[in-house]
Amino acid sequence: MTITFYNTLSSKKEEFLPINPENVRMYVCGPTVYDRAHVGNARSAVVFDSLYRFLKEVFPKVTFARNFTDVDDKIINKHKQTGKPITEITEETIQWFHEDMDTLNVLRPDFEPRATETIPEMIELVKDLVDKGFAYEAEGHVLFDVTKFQGYGVLSKRSMEDMIEGARVEVAPYKKNPADFVLWKPSNEGEVGWDSPFGYGRPGWHLECSAMSKKYLGESFDIHGGGQDLIFPHHENEIAQSYCACGCDAKHHKYANYWVHNGMLMVDGKKMSKSLGNFYSIRDIINKYPGEVIRFFMLSTHYHQPLNFTFEGLDNAKTVMNKFYNALLNIKGEVKQEQAPSEFIEALSDDLNTPKAIAILHELFNNLNKEQSLEAKSKFVNSARVLGLLLQDAETWFKGDVDNEGEIVALIGERNDAKKNKDYKKADEIRAKLFEMGIIIEDTKEGVKWKKA
Repeated sequence: MTITFYNTLSSKKEEFLPINPENVRMYVCGPTVYDRAHVGNARSAVVFDSLYRFLKEVFPKVTFARNFTDVDDKIINKHKQTGKPITEITEETIQWFHEDMDTLNVLRPDFEPRATETIPEMIELVKDLVDKGFAYEAEGHVLFDVTKFQGYGVLSKRSMEDMIEGARVEVAPYKKNPADFVLWKPSNEGEVGWDSPFGYGRPGWHLECSAMSKKYLGESFDIHGGGQDLIFPHHENEIAQSYCACGCDAKHHKYANYWVHNGMLMVDGKKMSKSLGNFYSIRDIINKYPGEVIRFFMLSTHYHQPLNFTFEGLDNAKTVMNKFYNALLNIKGEVKQEQAPSEFIEALSDDLNTPKAIAILHELFNNLNKEQSLEAKSKFVNSARVLGLLLQDAETWFKGDVDNEGEIVALIGERNDAKKNKDYKKADEIRAKLFEMGIIIEDTKEGVKWKKA
């Protein structure tokens, strides 16, 4: 089976040939933890979780690292605004992120390094770049000299002029070149920082991912992922500093072999922005829709394409997920975890083509309704599992998260008593009351089943 991914580095779809097929290694840029994650963050997390699940399906071992940036100007500003200690801000935000990701069925990576836990490695990386002549000190800063790396622009395919303009870089007098970027910056008195050979300060954002990926995956690994908005300057600068530190060269790109980027998320066809009133945190949406509905909706568009986020799309996704779970409700018997059908895996092998995989999922759903067999159910469930879907018990899905389950059960009990006493009027009144509460009941041989409308 041939696996292909669109590689931003080569600007084309390439066959995936891992460095070590016994252990595929992947790094993805995680969130800066100063506030709740937004739905754009959710898209990236769902995309690369699906890639992680797929790789685990076809390779014996996959090592996945996704970082937390827990030292950053945004975090410092939040500290100044709220008066909360920085560690309190970051710990709370990481907890929020985990809760949101759990709801979206996003697996925890094998490693979730924090920038603040990797400071010694960052300092060593800066020292190495200075010693090799790729970086220089100036007014308390250490900067990477982009003119020393001939491959600068290899990922974004931009000219130096375009990169300077696109990065909106600070034109500071201590820079040799306007495009030179910060590896280490001084911290003011009372601000978070660490002692280093370059003075008391903190790392530049780009430096962090190079140090953390090297620590957990080695100097060379297979896949580096993130949103398309990170291609420049973040990933371009990562490549420059990592290549120069390890002695790699742009032609043979031995830092990360495949650069995979997910498309941007739009809201009703517009860029998400607080000023436009169309900015949503993940929690805002989870409060209205089950996590699997959000996940299914996001996977319905190919990861490389822009995703237009709409509530109509979420409503349609919810309808489909209800149909899927209803089919499972009707077929009794436990499903064992097995390999998904070959045609489903082949769809994902083609650049993680989730829309094609979902089309096959619909075919398996139709076949399940036709055959009504445990074998058909197994193929359906084991395919959906690779996408992180249909992981709940069907009855639990339809009951959802309700705060008044005790009241619902009590009313059903009253209705049962009314029916035994042949008080069908009262039984109908209770059914109507439950429906007003958003609860649908069904009389079956096994007893009364209930679910959210």
